[in-house]
Amino acid sequence: MENQLGILRIRVIRGINLAIRDLRSSDPYVVVRMGKQKLKTRVVKKSVNPEWNEDLTLCVAEPILPIKLQVYDKDTFSRDDKMGDAELDIVPFIDAIRMTRFKNIPNGIIISRIIPSRKNCYSEESCIVYENGKVGQNAFVRLTNVECGEIELRLQWIDIPGSKNL
Repeated sequence: MENQLGILRIRVIRGINLAIRDLRSSDPYVVVRMGKQKLKTRVVKKSVNPEWNEDLTLCVAEPILPIKLQVYDKDTFSRDDKMGDAELDIVPFIDAIRMTRFKNIPNGIIISRIIPSRKNCYSEESCIVYENGKVGQNAFVRLTNVECGEIELRLQWIDIPGSKNL
């Protein structure tokens, strides 16, 4: 743990208008990767608007590695079908955390805003906010390499006591 800067908690909240990969629906789950770490949500049966509300935690040692999301349709007798992917640059989030260090930041203040563009996967403006002593970000992420779909996420930074911090 001595090389860890902190923990990134990713709450995978829900999928919105995901692609249909079975007869009338899909059985989606999300795989989250950062470097060599890989986590996944549970499968939600027969839904193109699944609600996961699952917290996945990643240890951050290199604050430049992106978060990679991949959505799949669970199949029983064949390979799981791809339902899209997205990549999130966490540098703006890490920069916001660094801005809050050693400063008296008022609760509820917006530290940074990320505007959707062709260079990112955000489907709407995303604010990085300082709340209750923690930095968090709500995000709606547009899936790529698929005909439709978004994932709603919440990122939150957790300091590790005794780590080298940011």
